[in-house]
Amino acid sequence: MAAIASRYARALADVVLERKLDPETAVQQVNDMVAAVHQNDQLRLVWESPAVPAEQKRKLLDAIVSRTGTLRPIRNFFAVLIDHRRIPMLAQVAGQFEAELDNQLGFVEADITSSRQLSSEARQGLESQVARITGKKVRARYDTNPELLGGAVVRVGSTIYDGSVRGQLQKLREQLSSS
Repeated sequence: MAAIASRYARALADVVLERKLDPETAVQQVNDMVAAVHQNDQLRLVWESPAVPAEQKRKLLDAIVSRTGTLRPIRNFFAVLIDHRRIPMLAQVAGQFEAELDNQLGFVEADITSSRQLSSEARQGLESQVARITGKKVRARYDTNPELLGGAVVRVGSTIYDGSVRGQLQKLREQLSSS
Protein backbone atom coordinates (compact mmCIF):
# COMPACT_ATOMS: atom_id res chain seq x y z
CA MET A 1 0.00 0.00 0.00
CA ALA A 2 2.85 2.41 0.75
CA ALA A 3 4.19 1.97 -2.77
CA ILE A 4 0.78 2.82 -4.22
CA ALA A 5 0.43 5.92 -2.04
CA SER A 6 3.94 6.96 -3.00
CA ARG A 7 3.17 6.58 -6.71
CA TYR A 8 0.09 8.85 -6.49
CA ALA A 9 1.95 11.36 -4.32
CA ARG A 10 4.91 11.51 -6.70
CA ALA A 11 2.57 12.07 -9.66
CA LEU A 12 0.85 14.99 -7.93
CA ALA A 13 4.17 16.50 -6.85
CA ASP A 14 5.38 16.30 -10.46
CA VAL A 15 2.24 18.10 -11.69
CA VAL A 16 2.56 20.82 -9.04
CA LEU A 17 6.19 21.48 -9.97
CA GLU A 18 5.72 21.20 -13.76
CA ARG A 19 2.85 23.69 -13.70
CA LYS A 20 4.77 25.95 -11.32
CA LEU A 21 1.95 25.94 -8.77
CA ASP A 22 2.65 27.26 -5.30
CA PRO A 23 3.68 24.14 -3.34
CA GLU A 24 2.38 25.51 -0.03
CA THR A 25 -1.03 26.24 -1.56
CA ALA A 26 -1.16 22.77 -3.09
CA VAL A 27 -0.26 21.09 0.20
CA GLN A 28 -2.81 23.20 2.06
CA GLN A 29 -5.58 22.38 -0.39
CA VAL A 30 -4.81 18.67 -0.28
CA ASN A 31 -4.74 18.75 3.53
CA ASP A 32 -8.02 20.72 3.62
CA MET A 33 -9.71 18.10 1.45
CA VAL A 34 -8.29 15.29 3.60
CA ALA A 35 -9.65 17.02 6.70
CA ALA A 36 -13.07 17.45 5.05
CA VAL A 37 -13.21 13.74 4.21
CA HIS A 38 -11.98 12.77 7.66
CA GLN A 39 -14.48 15.02 9.46
CA ASN A 40 -17.51 14.23 7.29
CA ASP A 41 -18.52 10.59 7.53
CA GLN A 42 -21.21 10.97 4.87
CA LEU A 43 -18.76 12.40 2.34
CA ARG A 44 -16.28 9.62 3.05
CA LEU A 45 -18.95 6.93 2.77
CA VAL A 46 -20.19 8.29 -0.57
CA TRP A 47 -16.68 8.54 -2.03
CA GLU A 48 -15.74 5.07 -0.77
CA SER A 49 -18.96 3.34 -1.78
CA PRO A 50 -18.79 1.15 -4.90
CA ALA A 51 -22.60 1.51 -5.15
CA VAL A 52 -22.39 5.23 -5.94
CA PRO A 53 -21.48 5.90 -9.59
CA ALA A 54 -18.15 7.68 -10.15
CA GLU A 55 -19.94 10.45 -12.05
CA GLN A 56 -21.99 11.33 -8.95
CA LYS A 57 -18.87 11.26 -6.80
CA ARG A 58 -17.15 13.70 -9.17
CA LYS A 59 -20.21 15.99 -9.15
CA LEU A 60 -19.95 16.11 -5.37
CA LEU A 61 -16.22 16.81 -5.69
CA ASP A 62 -16.95 19.64 -8.16
CA ALA A 63 -19.48 21.17 -5.76
CA ILE A 64 -16.86 21.19 -3.00
CA VAL A 65 -14.18 22.55 -5.32
CA SER A 66 -16.43 25.39 -6.53
CA ARG A 67 -17.00 26.50 -2.92
CA THR A 68 -13.39 26.22 -1.80
CA GLY A 69 -11.61 27.51 -4.90
CA THR A 70 -9.39 24.44 -5.11
CA LEU A 71 -6.86 24.46 -7.95
CA ARG A 72 -7.85 22.45 -11.02
CA PRO A 73 -4.90 20.00 -10.80
CA ILE A 74 -5.77 19.27 -7.17
CA ARG A 75 -9.40 18.68 -8.18
CA ASN A 76 -8.26 16.35 -10.95
CA PHE A 77 -6.03 14.48 -8.53
CA PHE A 78 -8.97 13.83 -6.21
CA ALA A 79 -11.07 12.73 -9.18
CA VAL A 80 -8.39 10.15 -10.05
CA LEU A 81 -8.34 8.91 -6.44
CA ILE A 82 -12.12 8.62 -6.50
CA ASP A 83 -12.14 6.81 -9.86
CA HIS A 84 -9.47 4.35 -8.73
CA ARG A 85 -11.11 3.81 -5.33
CA ARG A 86 -8.14 5.15 -3.40
CA ILE A 87 -10.04 7.40 -0.97
CA PRO A 88 -9.30 5.03 1.95
CA MET A 89 -5.60 5.81 1.33
CA LEU A 90 -6.15 9.56 1.24
CA ALA A 91 -4.32 10.49 4.46
CA GLN A 92 -1.35 8.31 3.52
CA VAL A 93 -1.20 9.79 0.00
CA ALA A 94 -1.37 13.34 1.40
CA GLY A 95 1.51 12.67 3.79
CA GLN A 96 3.60 11.14 1.01
CA PHE A 97 2.75 14.09 -1.25
CA GLU A 98 4.14 16.59 1.22
CA ALA A 99 7.28 14.49 1.74
CA GLU A 100 7.76 14.09 -2.02
CA LEU A 101 7.42 17.84 -2.60
CA ASP A 102 9.94 18.51 0.16
CA ASN A 103 12.33 16.02 -1.38
CA GLN A 104 12.03 17.46 -4.89
CA LEU A 105 12.40 21.03 -3.59
CA GLY A 106 15.45 20.12 -1.50
CA PHE A 107 13.88 20.45 1.96
CA VAL A 108 14.32 18.26 5.00
CA GLU A 109 12.14 18.26 8.10
CA ALA A 110 13.85 18.46 11.46
CA ASP A 111 12.25 17.98 14.86
CA ILE A 112 14.27 19.97 17.37
CA THR A 113 13.71 19.51 21.09
CA SER A 114 15.49 21.74 23.57
CA SER A 115 15.37 22.17 27.32
CA ARG A 116 13.88 25.68 26.97
CA GLN A 117 12.47 28.01 24.35
CA LEU A 118 15.22 29.02 21.93
CA SER A 119 15.88 32.55 20.75
CA SER A 120 15.56 33.26 17.03
CA GLU A 121 19.37 33.44 16.79
CA ALA A 122 19.75 30.01 18.42
CA ARG A 123 17.09 28.61 16.10
CA GLN A 124 18.88 29.99 13.05
CA GLY A 125 22.16 28.57 14.28
CA LEU A 126 20.69 25.10 14.78
CA GLU A 127 18.92 25.21 11.41
CA SER A 128 22.12 26.24 9.63
CA GLN A 129 24.02 23.37 11.28
CA VAL A 130 21.34 20.88 10.21
CA ALA A 131 21.40 22.34 6.69
CA ARG A 132 25.18 21.95 6.58
CA ILE A 133 24.96 18.32 7.76
CA THR A 134 22.12 17.30 5.43
CA GLY A 135 22.95 19.50 2.45
CA LYS A 136 19.29 20.54 2.27
CA LYS A 137 17.12 23.46 3.32
CA VAL A 138 15.54 22.90 6.73
CA ARG A 139 11.94 23.04 7.86
CA ALA A 140 12.16 22.85 11.62
CA ARG A 141 9.54 22.09 14.23
CA TYR A 142 10.45 23.03 17.77
CA ASP A 143 9.48 21.52 21.10
CA THR A 144 10.73 21.83 24.66
CA ASN A 145 11.56 19.15 27.23
CA PRO A 146 13.05 20.36 30.53
CA GLU A 147 14.39 16.83 31.22
CA LEU A 148 17.13 17.45 28.65
CA LEU A 149 18.78 19.82 31.18
CA GLY A 150 20.42 21.81 28.35
CA GLY A 151 21.37 21.58 24.70
CA ALA A 152 19.11 20.08 22.04
CA VAL A 153 18.12 16.85 20.33
CA VAL A 154 17.59 17.02 16.57
CA ARG A 155 15.74 14.33 14.64
CA VAL A 156 15.99 14.30 10.85
CA GLY A 157 14.13 11.32 9.41
CA SER A 158 15.37 8.32 11.38
CA THR A 159 18.66 9.97 12.39
CA ILE A 160 18.96 11.53 15.84
CA TYR A 161 21.67 14.03 16.78
CA ASP A 162 21.79 14.23 20.57
CA GLY A 163 23.53 17.34 21.81
CA SER A 164 21.63 17.47 25.09
CA VAL A 165 23.27 17.55 28.50
CA ARG A 166 21.23 14.48 29.46
CA GLY A 167 22.51 12.64 26.37
CA GLN A 168 26.11 13.60 27.10
CA LEU A 169 25.75 12.43 30.71
CA GLN A 170 24.29 9.12 29.50
CA LYS A 171 27.27 8.61 27.14
CA LEU A 172 29.69 9.39 29.95
CA ARG A 173 27.87 6.94 32.25
CA GLU A 174 28.11 4.20 29.58
CA GLN A 175 31.83 4.85 29.06
CA LEU A 176 32.53 4.73 32.80
CA SER A 177 30.51 1.55 33.31
CA SER A 178 32.27 -0.26 30.42
CA SER A 179 35.74 0.58 31.73
